[in-house]
Amino acid sequence: MLGAVTRRSSQIVMVVALIMSVSLIALSQSDVREVTLIVNGHSGTIIVYRISGQTFVDIDALARIGNGSTQITDNQLILTLPAVSTPSEPTQVPEAMTRQFMAAALKDLGLIKEWHTTIAHALQRAIPGDGSRLGVFHDRAAEGLHLASVEASTQPDRDALRLLTNHFNQVDNWKHKVVDARKAMNTANYSLSGDGLDKDADYQELSACSGFLSAMLAAGKYSDDGSCR
Repeated sequence: MLGAVTRRSSQIVMVVALIMSVSLIALSQSDVREVTLIVNGHSGTIIVYRISGQTFVDIDALARIGNGSTQITDNQLILTLPAVSTPSEPTQVPEAMTRQFMAAALKDLGLIKEWHTTIAHALQRAIPGDGSRLGVFHDRAAEGLHLASVEASTQPDRDALRLLTNHFNQVDNWKHKVVDARKAMNTANYSLSGDGLDKDADYQELSACSGFLSAMLAAGKYSDDGSCR
């Protein structure tokens, strides 16, 4: 009887020793540490288990840090994390014209308008002439255009200067047209009818360009318009 008890005690001791041995082996192959976990830009501390070269974390803690949630349905574990929002690209604000250019361009626009308005009034009043008296208006507008070009220092300035130059050329070409018509004594339609200028497509286009440039230059923001091309 005593021998049987002794043998049973020996077996129990062996089992306990085996369990302790397995536990020691598992501990030697595992690592438990607290780390900072970052999920979708959100951070928090979490316990990480490294066992036999593999990493394990608490799924509920993971969801909590990532502002997500977990759900168990039947044989599925569902982890839901909010989508990561990407920062939007900064809005590109168009560069404004410089104040120096705006002032010079508006001044020249006024000179150009005085030039073509003088021609229009002469046509409507049937004032004779060969166009030689219009030279002073041309020269003033040309000098104003030169001063505006000197002040153009940015791309919006240069783009607006291009349209202003087109407008100068519009008026100059229209001047040559009506002077040639006057020399041919073919300007009666301007003076005898009240809508002669309204029917002149070239004059209407340069008038539209003048109005557009006036608004654009005053606003200081470059834009384009077909009437100034």
